[in-house]
Amino acid sequence: MNDADALLWPEMLTYLRTNHAEICRQWFEQIEELGANAGVLTLRTASDIHKNYLERQCADRFDEAVRDVTGRLLSVQFIGPKDPAPASLNGGSRGGPRGGSGAGSERGGERAADGGPSSSNVEMKSGALGEGAPTFRPSLRPPRRGAGYNDKLLINPDYTFDNFVVGPENKMAHAASRAVAATPGRAYNPLFVHGGVGLGKSHLLQAICLELMERDPAPWIHYVSCEAFSTEFFEAVQAGELNDFRHRFRDVDVLVIDDIHFLTKRDQTQEEFFHTFNALFQAGKQIVLSSDAPPSHIPDLEQRLVSRFNSGLVVEVMAPGYETRIQIVKNKARLRGVEMPDDAACYVAAKVDTNIREIEGAITRVHMQSITDQSAIDESLARRALGADPAEPKPEVRITNIIDVVIDHFGVKLTDLLSRRKPKSIAMPRQVCMYLAREHTRLSLQEIGGHFGGRDHTTVMHAHRVIRDRRQQDDDFDRLIGSLESRF
Repeated sequence: MNDADALLWPEMLTYLRTNHAEICRQWFEQIEELGANAGVLTLRTASDIHKNYLERQCADRFDEAVRDVTGRLLSVQFIGPKDPAPASLNGGSRGGPRGGSGAGSERGGERAADGGPSSSNVEMKSGALGEGAPTFRPSLRPPRRGAGYNDKLLINPDYTFDNFVVGPENKMAHAASRAVAATPGRAYNPLFVHGGVGLGKSHLLQAICLELMERDPAPWIHYVSCEAFSTEFFEAVQAGELNDFRHRFRDVDVLVIDDIHFLTKRDQTQEEFFHTFNALFQAGKQIVLSSDAPPSHIPDLEQRLVSRFNSGLVVEVMAPGYETRIQIVKNKARLRGVEMPDDAACYVAAKVDTNIREIEGAITRVHMQSITDQSAIDESLARRALGADPAEPKPEVRITNIIDVVIDHFGVKLTDLLSRRKPKSIAMPRQVCMYLAREHTRLSLQEIGGHFGGRDHTTVMHAHRVIRDRRQQDDDFDRLIGSLESRF
């Protein structure tokens, strides 16, 4: 490495974090700069998954960064952990195309909106590469005519099981996915994951693939979108290459297909997939599918396919609740290298309650607001970033709002909360309601007591004192009350 180029990557990283914060990830810190020669800066990634992700998603921004930092017309190439460094860095002539991975390094691979599978596909095999880093092998027998290796599928290195926030809304889907990754073909086959847009289905599918790819020896995996399956099927029919198509999809150990609901109204494709499903299932191979709806609710899907999809485990991923969203906000921010304090995370989680994709967009806006204002992230900054005026008075809190939030969190019945019953499972939420009402409403002690079975003012005072003292002594409880407060 030339001395003049020794600090290029740190300066580039600063540029990217300032100007393109939305693409930055915590693992960018692991990228190793090998040097610049012949107009190309070479960066080594921690795994081939990281390399492929950068080539597909970030190459243009990295080129922009190196040109801004150096003032020269340089470009960036990425190489994996086992790829040899370009000969030009050792004084020789640089061989091979930009990107260091032959024809497979072309940019612009198609991608899904949530960073999931593209409309292309890839057969994957991992071997022993250092600390389990994945590698890709040529496509299955027989190879596609005119293409020995197709690596356009985008696997997001962030989509691991460790980075999946588990809550009551997705606990079963997460457990089933881990079981499939641990014992493919034996635990749940097929595994059918369904849920609304942006709730984490693709994350689970990719986590299964990533975990399987770390094994040695690893199973053959074919991960593809349903749209790509249909497109390749019709291309194979037109080209008279159905045998090649069937080998690609049936000579695998694990078949993972995203958005299987796109089979609807495609009779020929449904027929072909029916036989593909049967061939894999009878051979004991694992099948993993995702959809926006459960099998029986997919319109115009043949009953024999519905029956087979239901023969395995069908699990739903539901929209995350408030507490789960807080953890998602903090986790997504951490993966981007962004420090998100509790008050800001609570505000974002309360403001964005639709899906995880919109949460990621909100985090990006908050981060950009922090960079623009050159100030640390807090609730006030988050309010500005998401369109709320921090100087605007907060709306008046009503005791009904407080009761709704407490009921939702603790899972108690309204009739029990307002009754004279005194078991701890009811008394503590009732005391929380009284405490919050005293802190955040203009109601008198007598009025608050009247809402809870006609209790007198001394009961309300006692409840307020109990909750206040516990907040001072128990940090976890204090954070819980804080999160409830942020919801109203």
